[in-house]
Order: sequence, then structure tokens, then C-alpha cells
Amino acid sequence: MTNMSLEEKKQQVVEDFSQFDEWLDKYEYLIELGKGLQPFPEEKKTEDRLIKGCQSRVWLDCEKRDGRLWFTADSDAIITKGIISLLIDVYSGCTPEEIAGDDFAFLEEIGLRENLSPTRANGLVSMIETIKKNAR
Repeated sequence: MTNMSLEEKKQQVVEDFSQFDEWLDKYEYLIELGKGLQPFPEEKKTEDRLIKGCQSRVWLDCEKRDGRLWFTADSDAIITKGIISLLIDVYSGCTPEEIAGDDFAFLEEIGLRENLSPTRANGLVSMIETIKKNAR
């Protein structure tokens, strides 16, 4: 998805999720996304990269190159790994301004937040806040 605009990437996610009728299938898709994450170096699994507010452990690393932000991440929980994978697929390669100005509404469109347990939904909010904090 790297050569697409932010809007195109978000639309692609909505289209991808609309192929599934059941949330069980959407969870399976999230798990598959997580399995596709690039390996995250053990030495980067540090306290400062750990996202606060997630029940499971989620590490997020951000690198700025050519005025754009590039994210890598990992988690020790399979669904959470899929969620962070989805977020970094969409937001990696965007400018800080694009990320800071985005409403992340596509997540509502796919029904992600209301289909997560309260603790996972809180974790999702923490992931979004951390991505936005990197953009600021």
C-alpha cells in the first residue's frame, strides 16, 4: 500500500473488510495481517517503545525519512499484532501533517472498535494516540 495516498489506503482497508460478513472472519483477517508484520528486532523491544494502555505488550518504532514517518511494530498477542499491523500499513509513509490531521474514522467504518473487548478497544485508542504523538 506504500504508493497509495492516505485516503486510498483507508478506502482499501474498508473494501478489504467489507468482503467479510462475520466478525470471526474479520478477526481471522486481522490475525493474517499480524503474521505479515516485518520481524521486529529484539533490541528495539524497549520500555520507551512500549505503548502504554495496552493490555498486551505492543512496541512501536517510528523513523522519519524524507519528511515522512515510517513505522515498525510488534505485539505479543495475535489480534493486537493484527491491529497494529493494520495501523502501520495505513500510516507508514505518510507525512506528520497527514497523520496529525487524520480522524482515523475508517476504523469506525469497518466496525473495529465496537467489535473489540473494552480492554482491546482501550489499547486501540492508545495505539492511535501513540501514532499521532509521533506525528506531532
